Amino acid sequence: MFWDNIVRLITRYGSQFLVGTGYTLLLSLITVVFGVVVGSLLALLKRSGFVVLRFIATAYIEVIRGTPLLLQLFFFYIVLPQLIPIHLSTFGWVAVAMVVNSSAYVAEIIRAGIQAVDAGQNEAARSLGLNARQSMWRVVFPQAVKNILPALCNEFISVIKETALASTFFVGDLMTVYNVLRGALYLAFEPLVIVGAIYFVLTFTLSKGVAAFERRLARGD
Repeated sequence: MFWDNIVRLITRYGSQFLVGTGYTLLLSLITVVFGVVVGSLLALLKRSGFVVLRFIATAYIEVIRGTPLLLQLFFFYIVLPQLIPIHLSTFGWVAVAMVVNSSAYVAEIIRAGIQAVDAGQNEAARSLGLNARQSMWRVVFPQAVKNILPALCNEFISVIKETALASTFFVGDLMTVYNVLRGALYLAFEPLVIVGAIYFVLTFTLSKGVAAFERRLARGD
């Protein structure tokens, strides 16, 4: 009976699982790409010589990292639209919340990558006549990227799993598909097994890709 239900679900609702997988990957990609952009800015602000900017970046990172993602999702979906006259879809607000959450973690990854670069590199760049901004973008940051790429790839894997919380707002991701099928077919276990298998395939494949990428970087050294 169990396997019959699995086959029936895949046969009849396979397209819905594929659409849910697409939404999950799209939300994850948006989160990581914009999270890296915002996180890079936060990392640089946290290293800024201006106390106010450094305080703002530090407070942002600590507040976001110190509160649950689900709470942030509710804040961006329910509270923020009442404070800011911006009209976004449910998917849009969820994506913004995910970007904000991810950017705080990415900022720490980038900051650690920058600090891992030998301080002598920056000093050498300054001695050649580059100012602080030029030495950061032309010398330090390119070297830091090599250190942080594996960590950013792992962040992408983590975000894929975190998108399951977005199903609270029915944005079309994999867990949304599960909730819809569970309510329509009164099947709780079988759809969950299929969704879990899809999550596992996605994360396992990406984790193996990240491991291969890390080995390639190690050989490059």
